[in-house]
Amino acid sequence: MPARFENAKRLIVAASVLPVFYLAVTKFPPVLFLILLAAVSVLAQIEFYSMYKTKKPLALIGTLCGVSVFITAFCRQPATYYLLPITVMLIASARLFLIKEPSSSLKDISPVIIGFLYIPNLLLAQWHLRLQGYEWILFLYGCVWASDSAAYYIGKRMGKKKLYKEVSPNKTVEGAFGSIAGGILSSLLLGKLLINAPVHVLILTGAAVGVVTIVGDLVESMFKRDARVKDSGSFIPGHGGILDKIDGVLFAGPVLYWITSAL
Repeated sequence: MPARFENAKRLIVAASVLPVFYLAVTKFPPVLFLILLAAVSVLAQIEFYSMYKTKKPLALIGTLCGVSVFITAFCRQPATYYLLPITVMLIASARLFLIKEPSSSLKDISPVIIGFLYIPNLLLAQWHLRLQGYEWILFLYGCVWASDSAAYYIGKRMGKKKLYKEVSPNKTVEGAFGSIAGGILSSLLLGKLLINAPVHVLILTGAAVGVVTIVGDLVESMFKRDARVKDSGSFIPGHGGILDKIDGVLFAGPVLYWITSAL
């Protein structure tokens, strides 16, 4: 009964979120998608900093610097050249002046900088994809969802050999191959429906998305095990935290953008 209740919650949340997401991507101006990305980034950074029990002033600075990534992208500024140095200087200076005891300073600062690099900077690739056309966003999320689903169901039914038990005991080699297969099949299907690309490009793109989706999931699992938490948060009923839902797409987004840039 509890399992059925959890599944029902998952379905209700998915049925509520997916139409809103589709409309935000396809029917509204691109800037609304950028605002949505910034909001997701803020929530995911808050979860990440909470996982690591980051001191609040440092977490606030890291989150604000994360928002600035999207603001500078909207203004079409080359944020990479100055945002990272400014962020490092701000966080290090805040640690210096707000907490007089120098011990554990690197331990305090490191999660803030990693959270800044890991979440908003990887999410930003989706804005560049959206500028190329909303079809790329639908393609990205469709392939990641298919990869995730195929990995889960194939791993659950056929999985025997552990993929990386120290990080994620439930993931299997068979599930990883399922992720790649799901990425390829969904890429071929969505590629024909949404974008115009040769079959060999779609196969390679789907395989790449399938691989990096698994890697992105494992990276987040690594962080959660390090922080000794099961989920990144509880923001989404039945689904865990925001970061739990975007771990695969965080890695898949940049990879897809690099592929589109090379086409």
